[in-house]
Amino acid sequence: MPASESSSTRPALVPVNDNPTPLWGMSARERLRRIAAARRLVFEHPASGEPVILADLRYAFDPSWIGWLEGHRGTVVTRDGVPVLAHVQDADVEDATRAMKTGKRLPAHLDLLAAEREEGIFNEALRKRERPFVEPLVPENVAAIERASYVGAYKGVTDVLTKYLWPEWAFALTRLAARIGITPNGVTAIGSLLCIVATIAFWHGWFWTGLATGLAFMVLDTVDGKLARCTITSSKLGNAWDHGVDLVHPPFWWWAWATGCTPYGRPLDHVTFWSVIGAMLFGYVAQRLIEGAFIVRFSMHIHVWRRFDSWFRLFTARRNPNMVILFALLLVRRPDWGIVAVAAWTMLSLVVHLVRLLQAMAAARRGEHVASWLA
Repeated sequence: MPASESSSTRPALVPVNDNPTPLWGMSARERLRRIAAARRLVFEHPASGEPVILADLRYAFDPSWIGWLEGHRGTVVTRDGVPVLAHVQDADVEDATRAMKTGKRLPAHLDLLAAEREEGIFNEALRKRERPFVEPLVPENVAAIERASYVGAYKGVTDVLTKYLWPEWAFALTRLAARIGITPNGVTAIGSLLCIVATIAFWHGWFWTGLATGLAFMVLDTVDGKLARCTITSSKLGNAWDHGVDLVHPPFWWWAWATGCTPYGRPLDHVTFWSVIGAMLFGYVAQRLIEGAFIVRFSMHIHVWRRFDSWFRLFTARRNPNMVILFALLLVRRPDWGIVAVAAWTMLSLVVHLVRLLQAMAAARRGEHVASWLA
């Protein structure tokens, strides 16, 4: 059954068994309830005769399994041969429930899918193949499951800092926030304040203070999204707030940095200043338009088309790689060279993205299937 069918034919999400072991500060039942709410599924009390997805609470699993199972009625996901999730209807509901509770054999006509199989499943939203986790939820497994859940929250491709520098910092902060009850919106609020402080520091030429504050903000910018996904507390407000700050603040940082070169003692001349600002603003907006055009045309991000595009995403002129450039040239006390280099890199990245868009369009005109290399 396609997940796009009307809500009346969508399955309810029903827990089987029980489990006192907490994960990310919540019980297994509460976690399943949040998954149901996020997917807009009925929880625990299905209407008579309606399809259900049964979930054995003795196991923890990536929420993406539920989205995938919605489109695969009659399928049972197993772990080491034990049924963990089952999308079933009518008489199969009782049989699958009994199998989860007592170990009784499942009906032969149901399709079994081993969660540990090497090929994994295809994520339609991300246009890539992945292997979401399914693990026994016991106290000795909690740390490993939370790490798997956190790693699973890194969707798609990202920049070099987010991928390599601070995953461990962000993981520790995400776990701490979950334990003490800080919400994702609370993390976003703290980050937004730090973002403003960094902007002011850059404007006054206090570049090291701005970089330190900006670094804290950038780490928290990772934490709020991961916390929302791991604790399944995403909201429209939080998503709009987080993405809005991400979208708006970079041009203000670059403008503030260029302005701050004067009180620092390395002023840009009038022509250079406005050339830099013009290149940064034009390049920033144009790259977002190119990325949007690629999504509209090919239903995927430009960064997942070919292996080169995913590699280039590590360094392309987004906020984090740009901050590395600024940091490197501040080490030699040339913040003015830094902002000029960022402007040049922005324009070069724009050219690369434009060429890739045109190449993809040309490939489509030749009849080639433009698809993600990660699929």
